[in-house]
Amino acid sequence: MDRHPYWEGDAELASREGAGAARPGHSTCVLIVSESLGVERRILVDPGLPGPIIASRLNERSGLRPEDITHVFLTCFRPEARRGLEAFEHAAWWISTDERESVGVPMVTELRRALHEGESELAAALERDVALLQRCEPAPDTLADRVDLFPLPGVTPGMCGLLLEDPRHTTLICGDAVLTSEHLERGQVAPWSADLQRAKESFAEAVEIADLLVPGRDNLMVNPVKRPF
Repeated sequence: MDRHPYWEGDAELASREGAGAARPGHSTCVLIVSESLGVERRILVDPGLPGPIIASRLNERSGLRPEDITHVFLTCFRPEARRGLEAFEHAAWWISTDERESVGVPMVTELRRALHEGESELAAALERDVALLQRCEPAPDTLADRVDLFPLPGVTPGMCGLLLEDPRHTTLICGDAVLTSEHLERGQVAPWSADLQRAKESFAEAVEIADLLVPGRDNLMVNPVKRPF
């Protein structure tokens, strides 16, 4: 998503297209560093920027290089969440089992159709995506110490966030289940959701459980329905 009607900016464009002002169309990328029993995991969530850019940002903000990342986790398989995935060849790639299965079957079906009908350009793109998905392993329930899967189906059938627990507060990396601060304030989910009812249920569950939220297209924020801590 690179625009929506709650973002201020190009009002003329928003009025003309009925879409809202523009922002970069990539997911919020999060770095999780966890050490337990002498083993450190450096997990990158949703590397949505192109490889060279995400590598540069990673180094600027953490001093790490792509080869220092041990795992990549995708909240979903939408392109906005994985453009930089191939920059992390040394890492294990994780995605929820439900997302992997719900995306994989129709993708392979479409690939077979494209090959049969001679749509070579589409087939090449699908072959690349299938190869990426095959490389993704089903994520375990616990990715690291106090870092657990948190299913948030609806926007995509298998969308899955991550719940980070510490003694003071609970943080939920939401993916597109909660898009932006504006969507959070208005209680609205992504209009392109595969299942709007399930998306609304996941949105409500996210707001209920977390003290801090990392939306799919915005920065870390305090949950407005929680008391200050």
